[in-house]
Amino acid sequence: MNVDQIKDGLVGDWVSIAPEVRPSATKNPDGTLKPFYLKREFKYLPGDRFELGIVNSADPNGAVPIARIFLRGHMAWVGAHPIAPGAQKVDFVADEGYEVTPLVQGFADLLNRIAGAGYKKWEVGGTQSVLGKTFVPFGLAEGKNFMEFDLVYLSHGMLFWGARNIDGRGFDKEENRPTNLQIPLVRRAGQSTGASKSS
Repeated sequence: MNVDQIKDGLVGDWVSIAPEVRPSATKNPDGTLKPFYLKREFKYLPGDRFELGIVNSADPNGAVPIARIFLRGHMAWVGAHPIAPGAQKVDFVADEGYEVTPLVQGFADLLNRIAGAGYKKWEVGGTQSVLGKTFVPFGLAEGKNFMEFDLVYLSHGMLFWGARNIDGRGFDKEENRPTNLQIPLVRRAGQSTGASKSS
């Protein structure tokens, strides 16, 4: 598929098949990386715009949600990715919205300790924007939009992004762009699929 066909196939809502695990940047006392459990909801919109919702959980089954993260922004298509025929390098920029909602008291308390400056008191269920602000827990700096150098691959009716680097490095620069595929997203139940949604 060419880029226009991929974009056509990408339009709509995508969700995680099941709770996912990826390495975080946080380490255990023995030096191993702590796991990060999450479920994703992604929407691709006209004008290369996207919306991404992430629910982070304390357990691998997703039974104890900790926080909800919601991003809105733009995607820049920057060329073919060698991981698979039809894969594309894509840069995601959260330049329209970046919101955080604590879902348990422990996480709200943590945010009040380490990310209280410049924010209202963090409370369970209370959503605050971190767009363009310093937000230490996620490594966000004042005046900068969150951006990731990632990839997109559509195949067999599924949407793949890049798998996290096993050493916990983020996708914060070109040399850290992923070289493997993440567990895929599937179309939200009840959505129809177009003719160009699989390769």
